[in-house]
Amino acid sequence: MTAYRLFSALGSGGVPVEAAMSLIGLPYEVVEAPTWEGEAEQAKVAAVNPLKQIPALVTPEGETITESAAILIWLADRFPAARLGPAIDDPRRAQFLRWMTFIPASIYSLFWVRDDPSRLGGPDPEAQARIKAATAERILDCWAMMESQVSPGRYLLGDELSVLDLYVTVVSRWGPRRVRFYEAAPRMSEVVRRVDADPRLAAFWAQRFPFFEGWERLGQQG
Repeated sequence: MTAYRLFSALGSGGVPVEAAMSLIGLPYEVVEAPTWEGEAEQAKVAAVNPLKQIPALVTPEGETITESAAILIWLADRFPAARLGPAIDDPRRAQFLRWMTFIPASIYSLFWVRDDPSRLGGPDPEAQARIKAATAERILDCWAMMESQVSPGRYLLGDELSVLDLYVTVVSRWGPRRVRFYEAAPRMSEVVRRVDADPRLAAFWAQRFPFFEGWERLGQQG
């Protein structure tokens, strides 16, 4: 099978896509493109995603898929034998789509602001600090709301790992960091710790989003 080509970066929103493809067993290559580092990195992605954002997946057929949630849902649907998402006639499907959409709409989107608060706050450092603080609290509020609306089993949708678990596991590591996620969402925290420790992903995490001493607190105010 011809390899899939994924524009991604260490610790980024492309990581859950990489994890899903690893679990499915797909051949893929990563084009490392940390677009937040400047124009040279953004230029790598521009041809496949005019917004110059990652992740962007190019299939063996030459089709481009952008948006992390869309890619994850597509992978789960395209490869049902991997059991990474409920089928369209599964009673869990509605909540799967609900939360797969909620994460990018309510949480992930805030990182466009948090990565560069001057985009909305201008050059004033105090305004930028207020934006960082306000978006951190909004993210925690969103996690807490999700926590109040889900009924996890071993995983968020029950007893089978899905791309939703991979998505939450990665995004919950970003600011305001896991230590505060644990406080806002204690039941979901049990799930993401289980995904962190999944032996099928041990080598993957070590390479693409490594754990290190103090990682759960690093930058918790960020």
